[in-house]
Amino acid sequence: MLQVLSYQIADSIDIKSFKSFFKAELYHNDADELFYKTSQDEFIYVFKYGIACFLNYNETQIGQFLQLIAPFCKNLFVEQLSEEFQIETGAKEYKFGYNKIEIIEADVEIFRLIMLNVSQSVALDYYSQQTNKLLEETNNHTQILERKGKLDISGTNLTKYIGKTLYLKNRISENLYIFDSPDETWENENLNKIDVGLKRTFDLQERFRNIQDSLGIVKENLELFKDIMQYRNSNLLEWIIITLIFVEVLNLFFEKFFKH
Repeated sequence: MLQVLSYQIADSIDIKSFKSFFKAELYHNDADELFYKTSQDEFIYVFKYGIACFLNYNETQIGQFLQLIAPFCKNLFVEQLSEEFQIETGAKEYKFGYNKIEIIEADVEIFRLIMLNVSQSVALDYYSQQTNKLLEETNNHTQILERKGKLDISGTNLTKYIGKTLYLKNRISENLYIFDSPDETWENENLNKIDVGLKRTFDLQERFRNIQDSLGIVKENLELFKDIMQYRNSNLLEWIIITLIFVEVLNLFFEKFFKH
């Protein structure tokens, strides 16, 4: 039985710099990820969106590697999200369980595909947490609007809030390949079968849609808040103009009747 452990360790990892630093056998790499074969049956998968995934590593080895990669991480997390998954080799056919897959034979490409899907699942957990925080904050402002009839947030904070939402939305779109299977799966029927089965096992597409829907709700509310803020500022500007005109009229009145 082989064990996969995937950790969300930071907001992001400097893939380019770490690639130059870490000299283990690099089996696969691109601008977003590095897949290392560190021994006959040990592998490490590093993703730019802050995830490190291990196959057949013990806790001591994992701890040592996380210390090694820490300087290349942006916003290193104290509390790390993680997910564990089991691989059983020597099965007669491919089978998928709650937290286990049975495969016919050990194969590096199959290992990489499994580690990719486990890591995507951890990333979804992380982005789901971030989205829920935004949604909760939005609901708080909505409740204040309902109770008081006005927003309890400044224009600057609202702009930052909108920026935070768009940034998270863009990161999710850039970093997750939930609907895009690796190129290798198009050329290999077994890899494609495993990829489809893993996506179903982790419920990746449904979880991704839920995050997108929640972000859509947040964005819709923020657009409403922005419109209310603009209307409030417009009214304030109108009253300022009216006040200035009134002052000017009074000034003219005093000049005409009291200076003669």
